[in-house]
Amino acid sequence: MPYAAATRYQAVQITTSDPGAILIALFDGLFKFLLQAQHALRSGRRPAGSEAISRAHAILSELLVALDPRHSPQLCANLSGLYNFALSRLLYASRSGDAAAIDEVVRVLAPVREAFATVVKNQKQAGAAPITVFEAR
Repeated sequence: MPYAAATRYQAVQITTSDPGAILIALFDGLFKFLLQAQHALRSGRRPAGSEAISRAHAILSELLVALDPRHSPQLCANLSGLYNFALSRLLYASRSGDAAAIDEVVRVLAPVREAFATVVKNQKQAGAAPITVFEAR
């Protein structure tokens, strides 16, 4: 029963949040799973690492397919390249059990998350329109 209530709460929270908040939440979830995967692989718990990598991969895939180049083609092309690199490194980490590949993903994507967080914060403070790099689906 509590799980169903939490699921309904999350659904309402997602549908009522602005796109910037959802974007930051996705990145936060991505990094949560990346850190879980790193820890699991370094602790010798490969199945747990693979599960966390799979979840991170799913979030990253959603970020990739949600890019909307109509608004900012250059930015979307750059993000697409970064996301594809990260996806390939996650695939490698999952196959090999190499936590160093996940380190690379964290190192590449952390500045992206921070940049989006700054943009979202500044837009909110300025009362500007929400981020339009991503397509609402």
